Amino acid sequence: MEPLLAGEQALLGAVLLYPRQLRRLDWLEPRDFHRPAHRVLFSVLRDAGHPGFAADADDGEVPLDWLIDTLILAGEQTRGLDASYLHTLVAACPRPGHAPLYGRIVLEGSIRRTVTEHAERLLAIAEEDLAAGDVEGTAHQADVLAGVLADLAGRWGTPHRPQKPATTPASAPTTEPSEDVLVDEQFLLSLLVHQDGAVAEVFDWLRPSDFADPGHGQLYRCLGALHHRGEPIDAVTTQWEVQRRGLLTDGTLAEKQLTPILNAHLVAGSAEWLSEQLLHASLTRTAAESARQVTALAADNRLAPGQLVGQALHALGPLEEVRARWRTANGQPSPGAVRAAPAEPGVPAEPGVPAGRVNAALSRSTPQPPAPRTAPSAARACATPATRRPSSVPLRSAQ
Repeated sequence: MEPLLAGEQALLGAVLLYPRQLRRLDWLEPRDFHRPAHRVLFSVLRDAGHPGFAADADDGEVPLDWLIDTLILAGEQTRGLDASYLHTLVAACPRPGHAPLYGRIVLEGSIRRTVTEHAERLLAIAEEDLAAGDVEGTAHQADVLAGVLADLAGRWGTPHRPQKPATTPASAPTTEPSEDVLVDEQFLLSLLVHQDGAVAEVFDWLRPSDFADPGHGQLYRCLGALHHRGEPIDAVTTQWEVQRRGLLTDGTLAEKQLTPILNAHLVAGSAEWLSEQLLHASLTRTAAESARQVTALAADNRLAPGQLVGQALHALGPLEEVRARWRTANGQPSPGAVRAAPAEPGVPAEPGVPAGRVNAALSRSTPQPPAPRTAPSAARACATPATRRPSSVPLRSAQ
């Protein structure tokens, strides 16, 4: 017998033997049971207005008419419940006093099923939106999954915060980008190379990881580096930056990828619009990958529910980062977001850095005017313990 089924039967058997144990199971809901018949039976059992429930005693015999009425009410809503099955449930309970622990088994199974269900739904919607060129459904379902994880964290009693896994969960392999996607990315890179100021229009929110082809992403990183250094962007400077980074020698880029982009002439189009479409596709691909990772986490029985929720939230982190840039591209920056210059061209700065810390770092890197020279006696007078500069207080680490 499966452990989850054994837990559900043991819990229902414990309640049938001592109905007042339901007071210790108020955190459990009928939807937490995997079998539909068990959901119905638990819903009937926990109905406080059921005849005979209030008259039952913890150490007394359960009224026979209460059991009969329970069986009749449950049988009206589902099939497969009869007197013999009630005997099976009672026999499946080794210790009625362990009902809360059996309930935790039921809740844990419910958490895994719920996470899997919403992650699979996110994956299906993301794949549909990727084919349709839409993102609204993916964004909505991602919010739903995040809300479900928050609710499950509260029910299990664990902190609602991301938890980095020791190893990245193995998910299903992703499909290779289609030829149309590669052609669109190639055309966009041609515009960015040959149109003056095109990179500046998208540099703040488009990242190398948004490209489906890794080689195209590294080529965009070269363009971002040139823009970041304030150097002109054309076919010659781009080729030099590619060679300087060794992208052709290490196999990251192939000549057949680079040559059409550099040799394109009279290319016309909106680099900003094409970049937005590329970002839309990146959002749906990231959502699909996050959903695959969450599904793999839910299938790992070694993870406790608290670990599952925390690591699932961590898996949604890359998706939220892409969504933040998507809002920026559409003129809807996240409230309270702090804009800082990226440390690496084409790579976002670390999110969540307080403005005070950014300003402190900038002040440390800014040359300071030399201090005025003072007489030795005056310097010694200023170095008394009462006037010495107090030691700096370390910044509180992020939780």
